[in-house]
Amino acid sequence: MNNKKIVLPVGIVAIMVLLAALSRMLPHPPNFTPIGSMALFGAAYFTKKYWAFFIPLASLFISDLLLNNIVYAKMFPEYYNGFVWFTQGAEWIYGAFILITLLGFRSLQKVNIKNIVLSSLSASGIFFLLTNLGVWFGSGMYPKTIAGLIACFTAAVPFFMNTIAGDLFFAGVLFGAYALIQRQFFKPVLINNV
Repeated sequence: MNNKKIVLPVGIVAIMVLLAALSRMLPHPPNFTPIGSMALFGAAYFTKKYWAFFIPLASLFISDLLLNNIVYAKMFPEYYNGFVWFTQGAEWIYGAFILITLLGFRSLQKVNIKNIVLSSLSASGIFFLLTNLGVWFGSGMYPKTIAGLIACFTAAVPFFMNTIAGDLFFAGVLFGAYALIQRQFFKPVLINNV
């Protein structure tokens, strides 16, 4: 059975991901960001898997550089002394991003509203669990005990609500914009997948 799929040029998908990443420069509530949505969107629409990893990760890295060295350096000069490539715990954030991309390969083989919402909620959960495990493990803010782990996750719950809201909002923007651009500006290019 043939499955016909309409795709946009890779450059347009890459620009959309980069714009989403750069939206992190705008004022926003803590953790209300496009990070999970960028990973899912890349997994859904980049035709080559290495693009789905490289372009969203590169976009995330560029936005991190700008945030760390322009925004956060002014807000928190006591923590940002000199040029900052990565903030403390970045490996946990990037690890969550990679896991979310892998999730997207599996959960968004068919792009529809139900799969986007479920994938976004799962992405928020992955990000919450992994990054807060990293805070507990590596920051020194919490004792390395079960009580410390519970305290860390409890303190992060308000941020988790923003992560969910951000992932759902930006998934709506990215996937919605993709569908709109497809319909309004491009004649369908049909690719047969067997």
